[in-house]
Amino acid sequence: MSVIEEEAVRGGKGVFREICSEDEELQPTEIESLCMNCYQNGSTRMLLTKIPFFKEIIISSFTCPHCCWSNTEIQSAGRIQDQGITYTLKVRSKQDMNREVVKADSATVRIPELDFEIPAFTQKGSLSTIEGLIGRTVAGLEQDQPTRKATAPEVAAKIDEFMERLQKLKDVKSEFTLVIDDPSGNSFVENPFAPQKDDALTVAHYKRTPQQDAQLGVKSDEKDEEKPGNDIVSMRNEVLVFNTNCPECNAPASTNMKLVQIPHFKEVIIMATNCDSCGHRTNEVKSGGATEELGTRITLRLTDPSDMTRDLLKSETCCILIPELEFELGMAALGGKFTTLEGLLKDIRELIVSKNPFTCGDSSTPERTEKLEIFGEKIDKIIAGEMEGHIILDDPAGNSYLQNIYAPDPDPEMTIEKYQRTFEQNEDLGLNDMRTEGYQEEAKDS
Repeated sequence: MSVIEEEAVRGGKGVFREICSEDEELQPTEIESLCMNCYQNGSTRMLLTKIPFFKEIIISSFTCPHCCWSNTEIQSAGRIQDQGITYTLKVRSKQDMNREVVKADSATVRIPELDFEIPAFTQKGSLSTIEGLIGRTVAGLEQDQPTRKATAPEVAAKIDEFMERLQKLKDVKSEFTLVIDDPSGNSFVENPFAPQKDDALTVAHYKRTPQQDAQLGVKSDEKDEEKPGNDIVSMRNEVLVFNTNCPECNAPASTNMKLVQIPHFKEVIIMATNCDSCGHRTNEVKSGGATEELGTRITLRLTDPSDMTRDLLKSETCCILIPELEFELGMAALGGKFTTLEGLLKDIRELIVSKNPFTCGDSSTPERTEKLEIFGEKIDKIIAGEMEGHIILDDPAGNSYLQNIYAPDPDPEMTIEKYQRTFEQNEDLGLNDMRTEGYQEEAKDS
């Protein structure tokens, strides 16, 4: 139980209480927080309250005394509603500009008369008035105006003109329409005549589309879920996004995952992580299938620079050999990759020459550095087509792939061999101790 909930329970009242000037116990809870602007300690004030004729919300406000950065945000304290909601308000007077508005981060705001729209998930949730909503929009447009005036004067002039039209809306010299469309159903526009009907405000509920369900992270229709293979089909058509931490700076980041079908091969899972804090980027490929019964050895004879454009899938269990350079790269290096042959050779060059710890600092010797530079020059010659050679992909798990540009006909420059794994290879893959048959019968006997 949180600190706020404990205080509410001890007071004998609910966690969420309506804002009232006579309620002396209704005070925000202050929590020390890290400022993401200057990385000093600031304070966050949180208040759990109710909006009359609506629902419970959480209001949070952060301020930093060091850099004076501040941020306000609201979050719905309830669940995502069964239906989406659309509010259509005819703004006819200045009194309408004072109506309270709860805009969830999933809501889209439109003003048809100006052909203006604030897309969903582009702003944090906010508790404001209609005037404040327009003012926040103007402030957001003004933020980058000095840069635009220096780089794109014509665009800056058009934005200035549009901001003037938005500012004129505050005077309500003519009637305009405000539309708030929220698939989550957690946005709200005040009705000052409640519980009576408001002639200027129209509220409509609707059923969400599968695309809106996916954006909100909720399940689709149960009938669709019962269809066999529906999950796999949806994964093929969507990019899944989940939260993680950056491996470099440990800041919150997002990882994108996509299931991709490689022609004449199998399905693979491509994952990419981007960190907005430090700019670190990683990408990784996982096989979407099981370990094959036989290992695979792919040998390609490099005869033309166009070979560098072949698509290549290197699994985590794949070894790479270049006999002409007496080079072998173990299965643990570079990880899984889906790239071109040129991209793989550049990654090898960077790993061996640029990122090699034995070429830096006290570990470096002139002889070793010279040998590695010569190796890098040979890799560059192979990429440029100035040097012929062979590249071998040896994957005991059978999950690596090299594009056959003559498919479905055989490639005269490429050979694919299937072979039985050795005991040591099965041990490396963890297959010797893996049992998939007979364990249930032994459990019954015991």
